[in-house]
Amino acid sequence: MQSFTKYTGRLAFIFGLLAIVLIASLGPGYKAGWWNFGFAFSKFPWVVYLGLGATALAILHFVTSLIAKKRIAGMALIGLLLGVSAAAVPIQMKRTAASLPFIHDITTDTANPPEFVVIAPIRADSPNPITYNREDANLQIDAYPDIKTQILNQSSDVVFAKALEIVEAMGWELVSQDQTAGRIEATETTSWFGFKDDIVIRITRLNNKTSFDIRSKSRMGKSDLGANAKRIRTFMKDLNN
Repeated sequence: MQSFTKYTGRLAFIFGLLAIVLIASLGPGYKAGWWNFGFAFSKFPWVVYLGLGATALAILHFVTSLIAKKRIAGMALIGLLLGVSAAAVPIQMKRTAASLPFIHDITTDTANPPEFVVIAPIRADSPNPITYNREDANLQIDAYPDIKTQILNQSSDVVFAKALEIVEAMGWELVSQDQTAGRIEATETTSWFGFKDDIVIRITRLNNKTSFDIRSKSRMGKSDLGANAKRIRTFMKDLNN
């Protein structure tokens, strides 16, 4: 019993360590070009298996330690924490994807979304084309009814300048700014996998007011896990402050 208890604790640590190293390396490895996204995505189940394995082994270690009246090994506890932390990432991603519409192109104007101009040739080879899928409109409206065109009581020049400030503050790469056309284009690179999502802003003068629209679209991936909507909401909140 003592030998069995000792080994379950060690195995819990090993499984937990493997799980956390695997989940932590998938994004940087993709960014470095060591593997493609398909390879990285296929390893998410292994993170869950290793994490749950570490959890099961740690619990087994705790139970056998209590039966044998032995001290619980710190390695087992660390393995449990590592395993749970690693497995929680893909599990939460799957739950998020299941709770949101399977779309990756969000805009405040689903009837006439802002168009990418300068960014269009940059993302020409991306899996997701720049064209707007009209079938996504109802899905977006149902999921994100608050994301819609904003009418601001400020001049277009003031709104344009403020929009540029927010783009910089949010750490986006400014690709193009055309004040005459009322258009700003930018790209944000995600921190973990380094995915690139493109943003286009359209600012239109309406007498003494200004119509403001923004569109955020992922270059790859069928589901954005809510990232584009979150990005737009954050931008709009800053714009209205």
